[in-house]
Amino acid sequence: MRDLFAALVALALLATAASLATTLQMYRRRRLRARDSERALGRTIIAEIPDADDLVLFSEDASRFYYGEQSVDKDLIIAVRVLINGAPIAAAVSRRHPEGAQRQPTSFEDRPEGIARDRWDVAVEAINGTMLVTCGAIRERVSQELARCVFDAVKRELERRNGTN
Repeated sequence: MRDLFAALVALALLATAASLATTLQMYRRRRLRARDSERALGRTIIAEIPDADDLVLFSEDASRFYYGEQSVDKDLIIAVRVLINGAPIAAAVSRRHPEGAQRQPTSFEDRPEGIARDRWDVAVEAINGTMLVTCGAIRERVSQELARCVFDAVKRELERRNGTN
């Protein structure tokens, strides 16, 4: 009886392991398809940002930046800001849009997550609105590095268009 029970437990564990491996492979294929479709559209992937359910790609092409389903025209960008817990800590402002210099720093409502989980975001301000790229609150500097990649890409584009490169 004990051997039968052990065999059933072993079979259940094998079935669970196979299910997990299949799910992981499915997520990997879906991620590769998303990356391939971005490349097929002529976009360069800047960062893969974890979301609640999946990874969201931040990418660019010659005229726009894309964050998931959102996009912003590079010519319309006024400023880009790195936000930690909703407060701006770094910014780059376009000189091509003088009205951008008069704008107040971007700030978003702070969430009560505590000091142990700093939330990193990047606000890309354009003439037609602000696109918030939520980089997350993952420890070990992962979210900080994602925010840095996004901020640096938009800042480089602002500098290139300002002619300060």
